Amino acid sequence: MVAGLLGACSNPLGPIDSDYGRRVAPERLRAIERFNAESAIAPAPPAEEPALAKAASKRFEGLAQVSLTLEQVRAATLANNLELRVALIDPVVAAERVTEEEARFEAVFRPRAGYRENDDPTFDVTANNQQDSAFIGAGVDIPLRTGGRVSVDLLESRSETSNPFFTLNTAYNSDLTVSISQPLLRNAGRRATTYPIRIAAYQDQITQARTKLEVIRQLAQADRSYWILDAARRALDVAQQQYELAVEQRDRSKRRVDAGDVAEIEIIRAEAGLADRLEAIIVAENAVLQQQRTLKRIINQPGLELRTTTMIVPASAPDPVRYVFDGPALADQAVSARMEMLELELQLALDSSGIEFAKNQALPNFLLDYQYSIGGLGATARDSNDQLIDNNFESWSVGLSGEIPLGNVAAKSRIEQAILGRLQRLATRDARDQAIRQEVLAAVDNVEAAWQRIMASRQNAVASGRAFAAEQRQFGVGDRTSTDVLNAAAQLADAQRSEIRALADYQISLVDLAFATGTLLGAARLDWAPVDPRGGPDNDPTPPGFPSTPEGVDKGLPPMGRSR
Repeated sequence: MVAGLLGACSNPLGPIDSDYGRRVAPERLRAIERFNAESAIAPAPPAEEPALAKAASKRFEGLAQVSLTLEQVRAATLANNLELRVALIDPVVAAERVTEEEARFEAVFRPRAGYRENDDPTFDVTANNQQDSAFIGAGVDIPLRTGGRVSVDLLESRSETSNPFFTLNTAYNSDLTVSISQPLLRNAGRRATTYPIRIAAYQDQITQARTKLEVIRQLAQADRSYWILDAARRALDVAQQQYELAVEQRDRSKRRVDAGDVAEIEIIRAEAGLADRLEAIIVAENAVLQQQRTLKRIINQPGLELRTTTMIVPASAPDPVRYVFDGPALADQAVSARMEMLELELQLALDSSGIEFAKNQALPNFLLDYQYSIGGLGATARDSNDQLIDNNFESWSVGLSGEIPLGNVAAKSRIEQAILGRLQRLATRDARDQAIRQEVLAAVDNVEAAWQRIMASRQNAVASGRAFAAEQRQFGVGDRTSTDVLNAAAQLADAQRSEIRALADYQISLVDLAFATGTLLGAARLDWAPVDPRGGPDNDPTPPGFPSTPEGVDKGLPPMGRSR
């Protein structure tokens, strides 16, 4: 151990490896490996077309499924979302900064001790050339919120000299000193000394506002992802239905060709349409997988990790009910509810404090100092302390010192910068006010447009279904070809997908409207609390204020869009 310590201290003037921390191998930093696809996949023989069709249309068969309601998705997002975990730590860090600034008024204890030995040559026989001294003492510095500082020092010392003319060759000294230093203009007063605390406190509240906004954003994103996944699964059902209709049309064409009612080209047309439907299934399945993975990442639910193949089945079905919103009234509410506006108000308060502090820093610097001391001297430590207690020897002094900048251009410039910054933020507030109102009004328009799209797409789907049925009947009597039937089926599928998108867009438009007003959809209010990653006494991983079970969130919440 001693050898290691000496080795570490053997070269105080030069660098050693530990000065630079952990060293990463240079090849890991600079070498770029090629992607080796062969090591990550298993080669498989090409599938025949019938096997490929069966695999594509039945791709999700046999996979585990879990049914989740919208309320369960919200609860899982609150409890497990990784981005929320990161955001909820920010208020804890900001609170620690406030504590750090408050600690600037903590008293400081200063213990000290020392020993000194002098042996100096001298030409004067009356002067001492040998002297030994030792001292021990302590002091306390107490910062004042008025800007001043109080210091109390007690020093006990012992000195021994060879000078024969000294009254005491071995003497003990005791000194008690109390000093006060107080600025009179610059840095004087509570407003100046507590300025860093106010800044930290404002920043703490700004951090909480940003965290609340992140909570709203993540929950809104969970809602959007839920409805997009629901729409993707419904679109997959439509694609599979179209595939089954194409299979039926091919079989029907074969029967009519065998009966000699139509030419063999009808089978070719039906098989071409079947191949086109197969591609649509593959695209729809991939969309389900991609959106499902997005939702899994958001909720981060144990057992539903990204690597799992478990399928999520949305259990909350769209149930749209028309709402007629008062856009201007909602815009007024949004301006007062949005966290971006609250953050700006806190920034403006912070700017006001900054202007006030800059003006204080432009004042002349005058410092009032006062010192009072009591001393004791004796042949023994007791004699010295007795004199100190009896207060036989006391001294005091008072002084005033000043510093007046000539011109004071820098301080005045800082004041102007602070004022300009506040004026700029006021303009930013007005611009953000308009942006929020525009966002709310646009969200209201989107809700109404999405509702109208639902009505139009439903009518289109009904009409397309009738047209498809008519084309099938006409094919049965020989007046239409397989192409005509498949085209009618494609139009029906497009109409169904349009209705699905309109339903999802309506649900998402309600989510966007709530987000634009700084709120969340649901029947219950949500209270969030910071999460300290250091853990509490119970080591409860559930964030404070967050429910640990789906039943704790929006209990009794009706499906999205249902009248409340």
